[in-house]
Order: sequence, then C-alpha cells, then structure tokens
Amino acid sequence: MKTYCLELSGSYACFTRPEMKVERVSYDVMTPSAARACFEAILWKPAIRWHVRKIEVLKPIRWINLRRNEVASVVSTRNVETAMKMGKGALGLYIEEDRQQRAGLFLRDVVYRVHADLEFLASRDPAASATKYHEMFERRAARGQCVNQPYLGCREFAAAFRLITDPTQEPAPIAETRDLGFMLHDLDFSKPTDPQPRFFRAKLKDGVVQIPTWESEEVRG
Repeated sequence: MKTYCLELSGSYACFTRPEMKVERVSYDVMTPSAARACFEAILWKPAIRWHVRKIEVLKPIRWINLRRNEVASVVSTRNVETAMKMGKGALGLYIEEDRQQRAGLFLRDVVYRVHADLEFLASRDPAASATKYHEMFERRAARGQCVNQPYLGCREFAAAFRLITDPTQEPAPIAETRDLGFMLHDLDFSKPTDPQPRFFRAKLKDGVVQIPTWESEEVRG
C-alpha cells in the first residue's frame, strides 16, 4: 500500500450525525467515510480500496445555522420496479408539491489534510500492478481531474482538492485537543442488502484525528 495526502477545503460542510433524525447536525470534524469518498471521487476501480489513516484540521472549527429547502420523500422502489416491468411509469418528484424546510447546524470555512492508503487487490486485476493505479491517481489528482466533484458530507457542499506531495512542508494543524465522542467510521457492506454503520471513539489531539483500522477493536458495530 502507498499513502497519499489530499488537502480538502470548502465554504461549508456537513458530516451528519446519524442520531439526529430530523435536523442536520454535523460532526465537529470530517468523518473517515466522507474522506474516503473524496479519494474515490478522484479514482475508484474494483481493484483498489482506500483506507483513511489520519485527518488533520487546518482551520478552527466554526459553525453556522442555515435553513434549506429539501424534498420530503424519495421515489418509491415499488414504483420503479413496476415501471421497469411495464416499460413506463411516473417516477418524477415535483419539488413544489413535496418541499419542506429544514434547519441545519453546519461547519463553515473548513480545510482538512487527509492521509489515506491505496490498497491494490491483485485478484481483481491479475494483469495489472499496483504501480498502474498509483500513477493513475497521481496523474489525475495533480491535474485536478475527478470522476465526480468531491464534496464535504453533502453534495451541495463541493470540495476543492489539492494533491500534497510533501506534507512536511505544509502548515501545521490547529493547536486544539478535544474528545469528539463516537464518530461514524464507515458502513459495513458484508451484507450488501443491509449495510450496518460502525463507529469509533474519535479524539482530536493537536489538530489531528488518528483513524483506527477497520479490523481494530476500537471500531464497533
């Protein structure tokens, strides 16, 4: 595995706490799953896996209250299945008829430095090598290319990204230490039809959150 480092920044971010059922309330710091999604937005293939190891907070944690218009429902799975069988069907959602306003407690003016390992799964691509994917990611990240724009928790909060080749030459993280409580690590997809969330006790120490490995006893279902 080879470790890469990205700087991720944006005007707003919301890494939603799952215990909040109605209003959107963000964690204090970016979650590992959100960080992984940013790496995957630049490069994802069946033969690679991203493992986030460390998240550095580069700006003070600041908050903002916002109210947003959201669609109150989703397209029915049953309607989709019927439309696939019949070859026709009404699957649209009309915003004006199905709109609701929700309050949210979001982060503002965020900048993170995220370190992640790129694992090559040789069994998924026997004809290739890890170097192929290393070079592919480095080329795409250096040019600012991505499959879809990385985002900070919610798709409307787009993230700017920069590949960092030498983290030792970058500014130090914020000088802050605090207990962040239990934080979402990622979803367990061992049962694809019923993914389960797994959590870990996150701690911000001198502006850095160390992420335990997926197999660690610190990660709980």
